[in-house]
Amino acid sequence: MNIKNYKSGTYKKQYNYSSFTPSKINMEWTWDDSKINTLLSEANKKLGELNAFSLSIPDIDIFISMHKAKEATTSSKIEGTRTEIADALMKEEEVNPEKKDDWKEVQNYISAMNYSIANLEKLPLSNRLIKRAHQQLMQGVRGKHKLPGEYRKSQNWIGGATISDAVFIPPHHNEIDDLMSDLEKFLNNKHINVPHLIRIAIIHYQFETIHPFLDGNGRIGRLLITLYLVTEKILEMPTLYLSDFFERNKSLYYDNLNFTRTSNKLDQWIKFFLVAVLETSENIET
Repeated sequence: MNIKNYKSGTYKKQYNYSSFTPSKINMEWTWDDSKINTLLSEANKKLGELNAFSLSIPDIDIFISMHKAKEATTSSKIEGTRTEIADALMKEEEVNPEKKDDWKEVQNYISAMNYSIANLEKLPLSNRLIKRAHQQLMQGVRGKHKLPGEYRKSQNWIGGATISDAVFIPPHHNEIDDLMSDLEKFLNNKHINVPHLIRIAIIHYQFETIHPFLDGNGRIGRLLITLYLVTEKILEMPTLYLSDFFERNKSLYYDNLNFTRTSNKLDQWIKFFLVAVLETSENIET
């Protein structure tokens, strides 16, 4: 599939609304855009430098734990949680009671990260691992009744007080298993030649478009990026997290995701994603 011929999906009429079903992604992808090649080359170079940098740090465990705490607070902040990194490092008894719910959500995200990374040797990057990470994320917090560890069994939507004024309505829940199966195959397909950063850019877009959970989709979708890079040995250590870039460019982040759905411009999303990898890798090293 040449990216210029990509069709993002179709709208399907439901009872009193139309949901969006994305096109499947498990295929070989090509492109003619030289800017993608340039950004891909630069991002790969910076990732290589980041990997070498992380292997040379004496206290790598402390370095990684601080980056996990920063990622957890920033990724949660995108979703509306208000906890700073200093709060995230506190013990529970030290946390202001008014901030405890937000603090717990951040701690759960750290737990989900730690669980997923620790289990990559035992489990492939799969629907099974994604669901288990989600279960860790939702345990005992505000989303605890929203089917932790299970794909949704009802329609959700993004933006708007009700589905009638929603900004985006993901696919009907009856389609999730099929779409997530396709995503899982693309994650692990060794028979197609798609550069890793292009593949995970497409995967992140697709995951956020499917929106398979009732809550926590953004955080799990962003966690998938790091898990993929570690699984494929692009990074030996889980040192790259893009949430800080996405949070600082929040409007562009959402605009590029939506623009892909409405205008079939997957190439624009991929370039935005590669810039995120490039700039984040540079910032970590400095």
